[in-house]
Amino acid sequence: MDPINFKRHRFPAAVIVQAVRWYFRFTLSIRDVEELMAERGVEVSREAIRCWVIKFGPLIAANLRRNRPSPTGRWHLDEVVVKVGGRRLYLWRAVDDEGEVLDVLVQKRRNKHAALKLLRRLLRSTGLHPEAVVTDKLASYRATMKVLNLQGRHRPGGMRENNRAENSHLVIRRREREQQKFKSQGSAQRFLSSHGPIYNAFNLQPHLISRAGLRTLRGQANDAWAAATRAA
Repeated sequence: MDPINFKRHRFPAAVIVQAVRWYFRFTLSIRDVEELMAERGVEVSREAIRCWVIKFGPLIAANLRRNRPSPTGRWHLDEVVVKVGGRRLYLWRAVDDEGEVLDVLVQKRRNKHAALKLLRRLLRSTGLHPEAVVTDKLASYRATMKVLNLQGRHRPGGMRENNRAENSHLVIRRREREQQKFKSQGSAQRFLSSHGPIYNAFNLQPHLISRAGLRTLRGQANDAWAAATRAA
């Protein structure tokens, strides 16, 4: 992992890292993070926290992404409408069958070109040839699978068959409400690109494991975060 350079910042690395973690890990606004810091005796402005999130969020996410094991070969793709700056855009999302977020892409269209862009990014970033690609019945997916020669692996179905991707949208919907809508396509994409790897690191699904198993996985997640935020 690449160490992160926190030099020339007035606050120590531990404070910056904690603020970034709270913002991405929980459904908190910048103002919420500011108040949590103030309760702990750290007086920092909202603008400083916003700058930390923009600067260090992608660096931490990239380190976490590099250290994650490869995703499974069964992918679930879905798209939902989002309002960004008063405009109607589409949030394309891909997860594997264990809930790992593979990629999130904010696009202007809900067509073959948009679906093709997402699939090509997935193939390039994961380096995998999927065993199956589960989608809804949008015709753009069928056209895209033909271009990529994945027709035999395409599994179009209804909402029930693609529950994994549908449920994955809920976390972003909560964040969208907390932030009172994303302000621009660029800011939405920046946030979502950093949020995905951080969400993956702490998505432990405690309802499926024992308490002892949860403690083990939580410790591993904290160790991964510590390694990803190691200062230069």
